[in-house]
Amino acid sequence: MAVAPALAVSGAALGGAARAPRPTGGAPVGGSGRRGAVGAAAASGKVVVPEGENDGLTSSAGSAQFQSDELEVPDITAGQIESSEITHGASEADAEALNREVLGSAPQEKPRTVPPPGDGQKIFQIDSMLQGYKYHLEYRYSLYRRIRNDIDEHEGGLEAFSRGYEKFGFNRSAEGVTYREWAPGAHSAALVGDFNNWDPNADRMSKNEFGVWEVFLPNNADGSSPIPHGSRVKVRMDTPSGIKDSIPAWIKYSVQAPGAIPYDGIYYDPPEEVKYVFKHPQPKRPKSLRIYETHVGMSSPEPKINTYANFRDDVLPRIKKLGYNAVQIMAIQEHSYYGSFGYHVTNFFAASSRFGTPEDLKSLIDRAHELGLLVLMDVVHSHASSNTLDGLNGFDGTDTHYFHSGPRGHHWMWDSRLFNYGNWEVMRFLLSNARWWLEEYKFDGFRFDGVTSMMYTHHGLQVSFTGNFNEYFGFATDVDAVVYLMLVNDMIHGLYPEAVTIGEDVSGMPTFALPVHDGGVGFDYRLHMAVADKWIELLKQSDEAWKMGDIVHTLTNRRWSEKCVAYAESHDQALVGDKTIAFWLMDKDMYDFMALDRPATPTIDRGIALHKMIRLITIGLGGEGYLNFMGNEFGHPEWIDFPRGPQRLPSGKFIPGNNNSYDKCRRRFDLGDADYLRYRGMQEFDQAMQHLEEKYGFMTDDHQYISRKHEEDKVIVFEKGDLVFVFNFHCNNSYFDYRVGCRRPGVYKVVLDSDAGLFGGFGRIHHDAEHFTDGSHDNRPHSFSVYTPSRTCVVYAPAMGSDLQSMPFG
Repeated sequence: MAVAPALAVSGAALGGAARAPRPTGGAPVGGSGRRGAVGAAAASGKVVVPEGENDGLTSSAGSAQFQSDELEVPDITAGQIESSEITHGASEADAEALNREVLGSAPQEKPRTVPPPGDGQKIFQIDSMLQGYKYHLEYRYSLYRRIRNDIDEHEGGLEAFSRGYEKFGFNRSAEGVTYREWAPGAHSAALVGDFNNWDPNADRMSKNEFGVWEVFLPNNADGSSPIPHGSRVKVRMDTPSGIKDSIPAWIKYSVQAPGAIPYDGIYYDPPEEVKYVFKHPQPKRPKSLRIYETHVGMSSPEPKINTYANFRDDVLPRIKKLGYNAVQIMAIQEHSYYGSFGYHVTNFFAASSRFGTPEDLKSLIDRAHELGLLVLMDVVHSHASSNTLDGLNGFDGTDTHYFHSGPRGHHWMWDSRLFNYGNWEVMRFLLSNARWWLEEYKFDGFRFDGVTSMMYTHHGLQVSFTGNFNEYFGFATDVDAVVYLMLVNDMIHGLYPEAVTIGEDVSGMPTFALPVHDGGVGFDYRLHMAVADKWIELLKQSDEAWKMGDIVHTLTNRRWSEKCVAYAESHDQALVGDKTIAFWLMDKDMYDFMALDRPATPTIDRGIALHKMIRLITIGLGGEGYLNFMGNEFGHPEWIDFPRGPQRLPSGKFIPGNNNSYDKCRRRFDLGDADYLRYRGMQEFDQAMQHLEEKYGFMTDDHQYISRKHEEDKVIVFEKGDLVFVFNFHCNNSYFDYRVGCRRPGVYKVVLDSDAGLFGGFGRIHHDAEHFTDGSHDNRPHSFSVYTPSRTCVVYAPAMGSDLQSMPFG
C-alpha cells in the first residue's frame, strides 16, 4: 500500500542548509544556515527560485494520509519538440537551428504524458477463466488506479514523478549545487568529500519533517562548481546504528580505488566538451526480437575485464553480422561484487565503472543504434545488495529504509535485501531509475530480472507452479510489487512507446504480458524459462527417451496473446556448477576432437547435430522472440567462473577459490571464427538461422500448424508462415520419400539445412532439388516428399525464383 509522498513536483525550492560562497580553490568558510536562493534544474533550463518558497517535500515516514491542501501541483507545459521529428535525420546543430526558426529562440519539446488508466476489464474477455479471480484482479487494478490518481494529485503525474533524479541526489543549477537525500532514520547528516577536505562541519544538511535532508552549495567566487567534477563524495550520517559514511543513494558514478575495499561516490558533472552527444536515432522496435545477451566485462577473448570501448568496437559488429537485432547487456548498474554477475546492485543510477565512464557507455549505445541494434538493459529492481558499505542496505541506519523489515526484507537464497514496493519513496526511486537509463543513456528497454521473486512472498522458492490460477491470485501474491510493475510498464510505454520490456518470470502468471490499461501487468514479453529447463532435462536422458510430443508441448505451452522470448540456454546455464548445452552434449571430447584435421568422435557428431536442432526448433516454436547468450551460438566450451578467492561461509563450510583467475571469465570468440575448428560450423548455422528469421519473420507469423509429432520416427513437422520445418531426432534412422504436409501447393526448395557442410554436417541433402506438392497428408491440404537424414533439421520454402538464393550452404 502506498504512503504519502516526500517530494511534490514544484518549481519552488526547499529552504534548507547552505553555505556561503568561498574563494576558488579555498577551504570552505560557511556553515549551516538558510540559503538565499536555489536553482532548480528543469528540462527546459535553469530557474532561480526566491527565498522562502516551499518545495512541498513530504515523506513516507509518518502518516499514510495525503495532505493535499499543503501540496502544490504545477502546470505541466510543453518543453522541447524532439528534433528528429522535424529534421528527418539532420545534424543536431541543424535541428536546433530549425527549432529556433520554427518555435522561437529556445528549443521546444513535446510534452510527454502517460495515458490515463483504462477500465482494466479486457483481460476477462481475453480469458474467461479469470472471472473466477475477478475480486483479486479488480482489487489489484483499483490499487493501481488509486496510486496513479495520488501521483497525479500530489506529484503532477507519472511523468514528473519519474524524474526524481532532478530533485534528489546532486543537481547543478546556475547558482550552485543542491544535494538532497531521503534518510528519515538519520539524526544528522553532512555532505563530505574531497571538495571540503572531508570536514563534517563544513556542509551540514537540514532535515525537514518528512525525512528529506538537503544542502545547497553556492558556486565559487569565479562561478565554478563548488564540487569539482570527479571529486569523491559521501554523506556522513549519525544514525541509530552509529556514525557512517554512505555513498549517496542517487549517485551517478562510483569507483573503487586500486587496493581499496569500499567504493567511493563520484560527483559526475563533466565539462560540455567531454559529454558524449548522441548522433544516431534509436531504431524502431522490430516485429521479431532476436536478442544477443552479453556481459561487457567478460566479452574479451583475453582473460581480463573488458571495456565499453572494446565492446563497442569489437563485439557490436559481431552481433550485427550474426543477424541479431537487439543486444541485451548485463551488469550495467554498479555492483561491488564482480562475481554477482551484476545482480547484487549497490548503486542503482551509476553505470559500472569497471568497464569505463558513463560517456563510454553512451558511445557504445550510440554505435549500436548506428548498426540498427536495439540495446536492452538487464535491470535489477527485484532486490538489492546486502552490502552496507556501498549500497542501500542500512543506508540511514535502519532496517526499514528502502526495504521490508525482518525476514520479509531479506532473500535467504540470494543474501540480498527486498524492496518495500508499497512505499512512496521506493516507488519514486525505482520508477526514476528506469526513466534515468532510458532518458540519459538512450537504452531501448529492459529485461527485468527476478520478477517471480517480486510477485510472490515466497519468491518462487521451493514452489512448483502447476498452472492452477490459485497459485497466481491469492495470499502469496505481493500485490504491491505487481502494482509497481504495472506502474513502471505504464511509465515506460507511455513516455517511450518504442521501448521494450521483458520480464523474467518462471511462474507463468496470467495477464503478465498484457497491457496495463486492459488489466495486465504490462510487459511486452515474458521469458519462456521452461524451455531451457526442458532441454537440460532431456539431455540427461538417452536419445531414445525423448518424446516429440513433450518437446512440442513445452515449446508451445504459453498463453494466447501474451508474447514470449524463448531461449535454449542463457547465462544461467553457463555458470560454474551448471553446464551449457554444448558441454552437456560433448563434455570432455570438446578438448581433443574439435579440430577438423582429426576425425570426430560419435559424441562430437551427435553433439554438433543436436546443438543446431535444439536452437532451430526453439526459435521456430518457442515464442515471438529469441535470446542467446554470447558465445553459446558456437558451443562455447567450459563454464563461466568469475575471479574469486577462498571463502568460509557462516555455516563453517569452506569454498576454495580459483586464485582470482579470469581464465573462465571471458568469451573465446576466436574459437567460433577459426576455420580449422568445428565451432565454426555451429556459428555459421546460428548466423544463417538468424538471417532466415530476418528474411521470413517466421517467429511472429500468424500462421503456425504442427502437422506431425511422430514418436516412433522421432520426427516433428510444422509450418510457420509459408515455411515448412522438418526435424528428425532419430539417432539412427534416415527416411527417404518422407511425406510432409503443407498449406500451399507448388514447388518447395531448401532454404536452411543443418546437415550442410558449411554447418559441420555431412552434406546429405541436395539443395537444388525441387519438391512438388501432391495430395493431402497429416490433415494438410497439400504435401511433398523429402529425404530426412537422422539428426537433421531442414526448412523448406515455396520456390520463388531468385528469392531462394540468399541462404549459404557451403
